[in-house]
Amino acid sequence: MRDRAFPTLAEATRIWARIGLLSFGGPAGQIALMHRILVEEQRWLGEKRFLHALNYCMLLPGPEAMQLAVYIGWLMHRTLGGIIAGLLFVLPGIVSIMALSWIYALYGNVGAVEALFFGLKAAVLAIVVQAVIRIGSRALKNGAMIAIAAASFVAIFGFAVPFPLIILVAGLVGFFGARVGLPAFHGGGGHGKVGEVQVDDADTLLGEESPAHTQVNRGWAFRISAAFLALWLVPVALLFAVFGPANVFSQIAGFFSIMAVVTFGGAYAVLAYVAQEAVQNYGWLAPGEMLDGLGMAETTPGPLIMVTQFVGFMGAFRNAGGLSPLMAGTLGGLLTTWVTFTPCFLWIFLGAPFIERLRDNKVLSAALTAITAAVVGVILNLAVWFGLHVVFDEVRSITSFGLDIDVPVWSTLNLPAAVLVLAALIAVFRFKLGPVTVLAGCAAVGLVLGVTNIA
Repeated sequence: MRDRAFPTLAEATRIWARIGLLSFGGPAGQIALMHRILVEEQRWLGEKRFLHALNYCMLLPGPEAMQLAVYIGWLMHRTLGGIIAGLLFVLPGIVSIMALSWIYALYGNVGAVEALFFGLKAAVLAIVVQAVIRIGSRALKNGAMIAIAAASFVAIFGFAVPFPLIILVAGLVGFFGARVGLPAFHGGGGHGKVGEVQVDDADTLLGEESPAHTQVNRGWAFRISAAFLALWLVPVALLFAVFGPANVFSQIAGFFSIMAVVTFGGAYAVLAYVAQEAVQNYGWLAPGEMLDGLGMAETTPGPLIMVTQFVGFMGAFRNAGGLSPLMAGTLGGLLTTWVTFTPCFLWIFLGAPFIERLRDNKVLSAALTAITAAVVGVILNLAVWFGLHVVFDEVRSITSFGLDIDVPVWSTLNLPAAVLVLAALIAVFRFKLGPVTVLAGCAAVGLVLGVTNIA
């Protein structure tokens, strides 16, 4: 398709800014948005190339939609194009979550704000349950995948097995299952059709051939990897060297750097890991506050994983040391965002030139399929964990024979919360209402309940 000019970097920047501002609705909605604008409207690239890039991004830790933006930006305008695409994809979310974090920290105990988040929690719980069913219907195609999902749920809910270990074991099961030829591990684990309009690569600006700058260049790969590794890890090392491992900023940098490496499976799987560590181990925030943060991320543009900025903000806000709490919180939130998203550029710029070697790799596909199945169990754990803390005012832990599970104190059932959760579930599954509509409706009901002192 050479009947129109290739977009300049300035023109592409405007397109990426538009995508960043419109990127509501989680990864599925964001991927569909990019497909509509970049494939169907702009025809920068075609269906085959778009899905190939997307399936590669699915193999990576971190937010696949943001990494897809970096990949396509790199395809179109080299390294600078990838950086611009990635930054503009996350910038609206950074600003929005930071502003909401300030409001939450300053006014979170004010009746109206508290009531608003009371309603949001019910909607978020319904959306997480929907994610379990949506991902499960796609991933659990046979008994082996169901068994992996069930085992991952039991491991994390009943025995508090760390999320990274669950993902590692699932990937190994899929890898070796494919190597020995087990039928259950055949078939792809990537995305299928994304949009309503399918565009051939030959009918796009990039065409069917790979641009010259996408060819493997080991020298360039080494230099770009070294640069982004330094941008990512040097600040972390300096924090540990200057303040020590017990400092909250060192803990934030270390924890979210590890998260950036091991969090496969999307934002909801990440939240299970964050809830397990940030709430239970570090004590940065309470279980209900995790839901408040997810409500912020669901209602603002950008990746859902941006909720981690809220976690870092609150962790530093409550452990400010010699700084003012708001200054510490702001620095903690920005530090979290830095160590969460900087590695995403590294994965793309290092790996994208080698992507053709991953094409149709059945073993890697099987590993991804098994990991996706395990993620279903992890997200189910998240839904149960959230549900316990939304519907009941008190939850107690039972530890016995290696088990470590949370059970509700039944006498503390919060009836208004339970009714609102049920209404949100009906809105999502019976009436097929979108996330923004459900969130807005539950927030409004929460405000009404708060005004009438029912909640």
